[in-house]
Amino acid sequence: MRMRKSSSEFIFNLACRICLESALALDNLTKRWLTFRNYFPIFAQIFVNLQKNIMDKKAKIYIAGHRGLVGSAIKRAFEQQGFEHFCFTPHKTHDLTNQAVVAHFFASEKPDYVVLAAAKVGGIWANNVYRADFIYQNLQIQNNIIHQSYLNGVKKLLFLGSSCIYPKNAPQPMSENHLLTDVLEYTNEPYAIAKIAGIKLIESYNLQYGTNFIAVMPTNLYGPNDNFDLEKSHVLPALIRKMHLAKLLQQSDENGIRSDLNKNPIEQVDGKASFDVIVQLLEKYGISNKAVKLWGSGAPRREFLHSDDLAAASVYLMQNIDFNEIVHSQINVQLEQFPYIGAEIRNTHINIGNGKDISIKELAMLIRDITHYQGEIHWDASKPDGTYQKLLDVSKINALGWKAEIPFRQGIEKVYQMYTSE
Repeated sequence: MRMRKSSSEFIFNLACRICLESALALDNLTKRWLTFRNYFPIFAQIFVNLQKNIMDKKAKIYIAGHRGLVGSAIKRAFEQQGFEHFCFTPHKTHDLTNQAVVAHFFASEKPDYVVLAAAKVGGIWANNVYRADFIYQNLQIQNNIIHQSYLNGVKKLLFLGSSCIYPKNAPQPMSENHLLTDVLEYTNEPYAIAKIAGIKLIESYNLQYGTNFIAVMPTNLYGPNDNFDLEKSHVLPALIRKMHLAKLLQQSDENGIRSDLNKNPIEQVDGKASFDVIVQLLEKYGISNKAVKLWGSGAPRREFLHSDDLAAASVYLMQNIDFNEIVHSQINVQLEQFPYIGAEIRNTHINIGNGKDISIKELAMLIRDITHYQGEIHWDASKPDGTYQKLLDVSKINALGWKAEIPFRQGIEKVYQMYTSE
């Protein structure tokens, strides 16, 4: 009897132990599952990132237009991320409108990544006067670099356009889907058409050849290495320089004015010219010791973005967003076979801005305050205003994980400080 009782107790105790250990194991497994479930989105994103074409820090990056406002900012941003292998095409030695020159460069340098920031740019006056130059040169540059990127197996290309691609009377703010829905602003129509062609060229290469090229359309830019040429500059740098020179005239600072023209001659007139000639030239551009004369009414509104913000967005997109993802986010289609024939794919470009605008009159008053110019501002309503409002809808890039950070006044103050200290 004792043997049977002992055996029963042993079996009972063993069964209880097995059940207890099983319960503990199940509880541990449940905790592990709950932990995994909490971190699953992170694991999923890591897996997605592993499938992407991750940029190697040793990769060679070609920045076309590396000395300009945009290209120099993007180069700085890449350097801050640890990239150090770059190749360039200096304007004096490489004519990017020449197909043979561009083909030879790609064949010899073999870049892994390309940033297409080279372009012929200018303000209202330059765009309206040099219409043929703006459309021809920009088309040639884009066609040559994009085609050679495809032929030489570039892993990824970023093409930079402009917000002027949108119709003159587009609804505000302007989303990517407003492209080609109405007529363009006449004064910069040739430039805008060239940039639209660049967008379509990129989309077409991606859909036919399976390339990974993306296009971004930044708003009006300002920052280090901006163009302060009064004949060709955009509105913000032109306002800075005009009010700075007018202030120097008010202060009778002849040396300061000569120094400014030595850095940036106007119509080939530098600081060595007769001071009477300099004063007459400045008056031609609406700059005197009493007032600054500006084009238009001052009513149009513009959005502005610091070039360092654009550079941060560009590097972010190069490292994190592929063309296939853009398409998938828009129409839930995966591009797997090429040439792709299926659902209509268009407007894959991405707006880059901060989503806020300011009137030109308000901008002039802000720059007047920053430069400490004390004179009057006169508006010449006989001159064209251009498009009344150009505010970008930036919800697309915000949804992709990027937002602008640099405060507007702070950005202008830094630009003016750099301009006067050069």
